[in-house]
Amino acid sequence: MMKKKSISASKASLIFFLCQMISALDVPLDSKLLEELSQPPTITQQSPKDYIVDPRENIVIQCEAKGKPPPSFSWTRNGTHFDIDKDAQVTMKPNSGTLVVNIMNGVKAEAYEGVYQCTARNERGAAISNNIVIRPSRSPLWTKEKLEPNHVREGDSLVLNCRPPVGLPPPIIFWMDNAFQRLPQSERVSQGLNGDLYFSNVQPEDTREDYICYARFNHTQTIQQKQPISVKVFSTKPVTERPPVLLTPTGSTSNKVELRGNVLLLECIAAGLPTPVIRWIKEGGELPANRTFFENFKKTLKIIDVSEADSGNYKCIARNILGSTHHVISVTVKASPYWITAPRNLVLSPGEDGTLICRANGNPKPSISWLTNGVPIAIAPEDPSRKVDGDTIIFSAVQERSSAVYQCNASNEYGYLLANAFVNVLAEPPRILTPANKLYQVIADSPALIDCAYFGSPKPEIEWFKGVKRSILRGNEYVFHDNGTLEIPVAQKDSTGTYTCVARNKLGKTQNEVQLEVKDPTMIIKQPEYKVIQRSAQASFECVIKHDPTLLPTVIWLKDNNELPDDERFLVGKDNLTIMNVTDKDDGTYTCIVNTTLDSVSASAVLTVVAAPPTPAIIYARPNPPLDLELTGQLERSIELSWVPGEENNSPITNFVIEYEDGLHEPGVWHYQTEVPGSQTTVQLKLSPYVNYSFRVIAVNEIGRSQPSEPSEQYLTKSANPDENPSNVQGIGSEPDNLVITWESLKGFQSNGPGLQYKVSWRQKDVDDEWTSVVVANVSKYIVSGTPTFVPYEIKVQALNDLGYAPEPSEVIGHSGEDLPMVAPGNVQVHVINSTLAKVHWDPVPLKSVRGHLQGYKVYYWKVQSLSRRSKRHVEKKILTFRGNKTFGMLPGLEPYSSYKLNVRVVNGKGEGPASPDKMFKTPEGVPSSPSFLKITNPTLDSLTLEWGSPTHPNGVLTSYILKFQPINNTHELGPLVEIRIPANESSLILKNLNYSTRYKFYFNAQTSVGSGSQITEEAVTIMDEVQPLYPRIRNVTTAAAETYANISWEYEGPDHANFYVEYGVAGSKEDWKKEIVNGSRSFFVLKGLTPGTAYKVRVGAEGLSGFRSSEDLFETGPAMASRQVDIATQGWFIGLMCAVALLILILLIVCFIRRNKGGKYPVKEKEDAHADPEIQPMKEDDGTFGEYSDAEDHKPLKKGSRTPSDRTVKKEDSDDSLVDYGEGVNGQFNEDGSFIGQYSGKKEKEPAEGNESSEAPSPVNAMNSFV
Repeated sequence: MMKKKSISASKASLIFFLCQMISALDVPLDSKLLEELSQPPTITQQSPKDYIVDPRENIVIQCEAKGKPPPSFSWTRNGTHFDIDKDAQVTMKPNSGTLVVNIMNGVKAEAYEGVYQCTARNERGAAISNNIVIRPSRSPLWTKEKLEPNHVREGDSLVLNCRPPVGLPPPIIFWMDNAFQRLPQSERVSQGLNGDLYFSNVQPEDTREDYICYARFNHTQTIQQKQPISVKVFSTKPVTERPPVLLTPTGSTSNKVELRGNVLLLECIAAGLPTPVIRWIKEGGELPANRTFFENFKKTLKIIDVSEADSGNYKCIARNILGSTHHVISVTVKASPYWITAPRNLVLSPGEDGTLICRANGNPKPSISWLTNGVPIAIAPEDPSRKVDGDTIIFSAVQERSSAVYQCNASNEYGYLLANAFVNVLAEPPRILTPANKLYQVIADSPALIDCAYFGSPKPEIEWFKGVKRSILRGNEYVFHDNGTLEIPVAQKDSTGTYTCVARNKLGKTQNEVQLEVKDPTMIIKQPEYKVIQRSAQASFECVIKHDPTLLPTVIWLKDNNELPDDERFLVGKDNLTIMNVTDKDDGTYTCIVNTTLDSVSASAVLTVVAAPPTPAIIYARPNPPLDLELTGQLERSIELSWVPGEENNSPITNFVIEYEDGLHEPGVWHYQTEVPGSQTTVQLKLSPYVNYSFRVIAVNEIGRSQPSEPSEQYLTKSANPDENPSNVQGIGSEPDNLVITWESLKGFQSNGPGLQYKVSWRQKDVDDEWTSVVVANVSKYIVSGTPTFVPYEIKVQALNDLGYAPEPSEVIGHSGEDLPMVAPGNVQVHVINSTLAKVHWDPVPLKSVRGHLQGYKVYYWKVQSLSRRSKRHVEKKILTFRGNKTFGMLPGLEPYSSYKLNVRVVNGKGEGPASPDKMFKTPEGVPSSPSFLKITNPTLDSLTLEWGSPTHPNGVLTSYILKFQPINNTHELGPLVEIRIPANESSLILKNLNYSTRYKFYFNAQTSVGSGSQITEEAVTIMDEVQPLYPRIRNVTTAAAETYANISWEYEGPDHANFYVEYGVAGSKEDWKKEIVNGSRSFFVLKGLTPGTAYKVRVGAEGLSGFRSSEDLFETGPAMASRQVDIATQGWFIGLMCAVALLILILLIVCFIRRNKGGKYPVKEKEDAHADPEIQPMKEDDGTFGEYSDAEDHKPLKKGSRTPSDRTVKKEDSDDSLVDYGEGVNGQFNEDGSFIGQYSGKKEKEPAEGNESSEAPSPVNAMNSFV
């Protein structure tokens, strides 16, 4: 029982130490610091474990190490001490452990074969190297043998054995002939992995006497040749076809063991006639995607980077038309040890705890053993501070004598791993390595990074202070990095000052001051402008700058992104560039670049040079075309052309342009050939083969170009090989398993002869493959199928015609097709900087998993919900793209106090990879928006009632509302300001004890714990008399808005015959109010000419009443009708509806006509003339006349799509009747299906005329159409 308790306590102790494990201190690479600190040895360089050396050169066994004090070195050979001083051939390099064995004095390298191990030691411990096995390379000669000729019947199989000599390392085998040309291989003839040459069936063309096997020993750069093998094929008629038979491997099954991480190669070669086709499958599974390749015409299955999951049975199937055969290879994947967690160096202070962890895996599972200073830990001196628990060493309360180097050895039957890790116990007070009073300078609104490199043991804690008062820095505006660096994401001018970094541990404290200066950005306040200048005139560009006075700017002028011409006409001033005596060559773009030590800005303008106006007395014109073209001195590649110039027309000819036509390939198309000075009338022209030339000449002067001359006689050149190859050769895959090779085809005259074709060649880069070639017709693309995904290829395209090939083309590198990335970015972390900004980090994905050109990363983020309202809404995902291999990005424009999710995806040319798991983060509170509304109602002598709505965006938890108000006298002077704090759960308040008949102005805003939001204002007046107010008032201002107009209505209390006006403007704009006078004393008005989808403010006032107007009201016009909206007039249902309406109107007119004939005419005209003001004429109960039309509801806007004419008039000759007598007047409505609701009851109700400024009544048809 006691034993069990002890084991349990040990495990608990291990778990405790692993949980409490401190990370090892990093020792900064500061030369001064490294000179002062003691450090155990560390092996920095050593020779490989299996070291094959060239026997012709000195043997160099490397062993380099560092430490303080510098370590001394010793060696063992085959497990025993190697006394270097006793061997004259062996020396050790100074200040190094590297051995040099001199074998130039006749000593054989074999004498120094063995296992070597290096030890580096100082007072703090000893580090050891791997066991280095030294073996000299061998390239033995081929044994002599007598080779009999191979006589084979046509169609039989054949194997030519190579059997190369055993070398170290093994040789590379290839077959060639006597002319040192590689023997062609195919599905029928191929080389096996063992170097033998296999013929699935022989053909007569296989007869030859020079089948030669070569062995290349790369280490010694030698090639050995086997005796030539003779093959003679004799024919028999008929040739017998045969089903497949496997030549290798033999039997039905075989076994294969491969190590993890290696390349697995499986081979099946079959005999048969016709030649069998090989296919591979994995029994009970799929071949691993992206790691499987087929080589040697699918006879070899290649799987790279194998793992234990690749173990299993692989079947190769050989098939032809006569049958099939197969072979099963049982593959077992073992693994030499590999690290899961390699031990890392520990730097501890006295009394601290730590752990060394050594975890490895393999197949079989490796055993772990520990050494200290190169000695097995079981026999090493005892150390009470350490305890070994399997793959972990636990250190408790270490002392300075605990410093040592520990070695972890993980081994199994397939290999071993050896790692050194030291424990260095140091007691060091804090040190700050950043120079004192270092000056940092940045531009305003850019990040500032202030360093505080430090060291100490134990690891110091870092704090930052600012200014003379030494206020500690905290909050979202700063980012504190683990290495001590202070980051100010957006530095402002007030960030300038002294910053103090304080480092402290239990051994002491130190500090360092640095300075930060934030400079104003450099700006070009007057940029160069576009200029059009006449020749010989002067051009000037300005570039006036504003910069921080402490920065010294330099101004550089460029022309077309190059330096200014070296010409004295270009004068560069302090703020300008002047060009004297402008010429045509001065045309171009001029750029002013301003550089300081911290930033750079630029601005550009274009200069266009035009000809000066001609002198009126002289007429300048283009020259006349040249005459009398003549061809002489005809050769294969050149000819002489001469001509007679035409009239100059008062402007000297500056040059002649020669053009040619290729009548063979492009008749009727003229191409530029060359040009010569205007003083020259003959030219020697270079010609291309296989072109039927005609030439013409164009004269050029200052005015322009002449008409072309008449063409010369034709001249046909002889054919020849192509002189050039296609240009712009590219290889870009369009699918994951292909390579699309494209090029720009040669033009007709470049073919140099008939039968133009292209030889397209490719091979996989960095793989020892032969070129694969095809010859294609005169096209510009070829697709290679069955390629691995996104691997580099060497590509070349060569032109050829009936006479031969063009010169050897240059090679270009292309890539097969991309596929979607396989892996999502990992370790996604979010750092919330403030309520609207967050920073996201992620680990880059391995480049192999990108499977294409890495274009960057996309961050998808979306708001899940507001933490204040707890109401979900439609998720609108936002996307930010970060180009290149960037591993972080900023997320701006976040909503405060909200919950967000994000994920990250890698992007290549094919598209996006899988998303990382969604990462949740929350933004802190912010200040709220303004309350949604503020209404003031129920005015009395001494009180007002306030009602309000909560903010649309609370941005946090509301803590209260702040109400401020003050009286306003008749001269608009403001009285004392009163402030009231209202609980957040209130939505109304009655203000009492106010002055009677007094105007008050109110300011209202909401608060969260962060601060106050924006405020909303309103004005109101207390009344003077409860029964009859002394002053008039306008209240209940309401609006009904459509797309481009709005119906404004109000209630008025006060003296009669008041003249009203309406003021309006865009909400939030500082522009003056626009004013519209209301005609008459109506209480409604229509605002026209508004902008669709715009928020407006409106108020109503009365003329003659100084400063009296209503409170403001807000409204928004409807959105503009989409241009792609279907025209309603073309819809079938609408046409049917209009037909029904027309039929109904016809019935009504017939009824009117019948009643009129029975009852006589209605006295419409007389009743209209009886009223003095037709604009306010209401609809009468007793007659059929129309006053002004109004919708059924007073304040609803007209529906969109109204087809009512703007004048809304009824011509007298069209109708003298009123529909009011037959329905319900303007209350008659249409259902959604267009049917008329009003009953023919004859009911008439008196209603006010409003909603339209027109004084004339709408026609019955138009009145109904306005509802459609």
